[in-house]
Amino acid sequence: MSRRPATPSLLRSMNDRAALELLLEHGPLTRVDLGKQTGLSKVTASQLLARLEERDLVEVVGTQSAARGPSAELYAVRPGCAHSIGVELNPDRAKVAVADVTGTVVARVERTVDAASDPNHFVHDLVVSAAEECGLKVADVSEVVIGMPGVVDPVSGDIELSYDLPGWHRGLRTTLATDLGCDLTFENDVNLAAEAERAEGAGQDVDDMVLLWVGRGVGLAVVLSGHLHRGATGAAGEIGYLPAPGVEVPASVRVPDKGGFQALVGAAAVVDLARAHRIVADDAAGAIRAALAGGTAAEAFLHEFAGRLALGVASVCTVVDPALVVMAGELGSAGGGKLCDLVADAVQRIAPVHPRVVPTMIPDAPVLRGAVLASVEKAREALFSVTQP
Repeated sequence: MSRRPATPSLLRSMNDRAALELLLEHGPLTRVDLGKQTGLSKVTASQLLARLEERDLVEVVGTQSAARGPSAELYAVRPGCAHSIGVELNPDRAKVAVADVTGTVVARVERTVDAASDPNHFVHDLVVSAAEECGLKVADVSEVVIGMPGVVDPVSGDIELSYDLPGWHRGLRTTLATDLGCDLTFENDVNLAAEAERAEGAGQDVDDMVLLWVGRGVGLAVVLSGHLHRGATGAAGEIGYLPAPGVEVPASVRVPDKGGFQALVGAAAVVDLARAHRIVADDAAGAIRAALAGGTAAEAFLHEFAGRLALGVASVCTVVDPALVVMAGELGSAGGGKLCDLVADAVQRIAPVHPRVVPTMIPDAPVLRGAVLASVEKAREALFSVTQP
């Protein structure tokens, strides 16, 4: 196998990338600090920073006093050298956030989703509005990541199935990317929530975990050996279709709420369960919160709901045996630690596994946060590629 020779230009590009990564993770840094962490000489570190500064990738943000001699300049990656956009797309509402290369959100926009509108026009207007909110143009945006309910082909990046958004279809990714003039990625919404949990929530430093999303819909994200597992067709984690005792098998993949695990633990099922236990609430999440307030009927409701959830959790955990299960989504979050404890106990009774079951630590728009983090990561990779010879 041939290897690329370590030419001076290649070594420079490798050093430039290493410096950018260090500045993003640990910056601001002085020239001396950067040299120590990269193992470069003072002269080489100075030349490196000069190159990056000339290309508007880094800037001086202050000084650091020295015990002897003049103060040292502090360098940081220029936040505006790259921008990206994360989108959380639901059947009725879209949330958008613009972030700079450091991951700082600089603008947010929300829009009502019109099911009859053309997806291409909708996304175009959404991205333009979000960019304009912070004084940018679409040309200033390098990456867009859209989190949505459904199955995304892991090879082509196309939408394979989205029963909640029937107008969103295969081939749309290429059309949107061409229209916007930037890279665009579709990703399953629950997968993005799991990525946010791993980066900033309960899943930090956990190599094997699953995130169970319980809301109007039901979904699952699987992380194995530190990597998100999408499966051969992108359908890994579509737990709503899982056959479950006491409910019918879905008659069609396009109506998962009519059978399977979705029909056992989704919002509609929780409302029916609450009614059967005479718990009065406006919606499923309200019923769970009311049950947590106490009472005999409430305890019975929580135990039955936890038992239902445990069927799905045990089915997954006996196959992948994760160390952690994160409960997320509107209903998963509403149950808090008590519901998690009940689910963990029920799982151990019916399966030879004992994962920790914890509530999400990112209750505020985790899908959007995951989309932002993913778009920033992609924007950084594009930025690093600029340093290549």
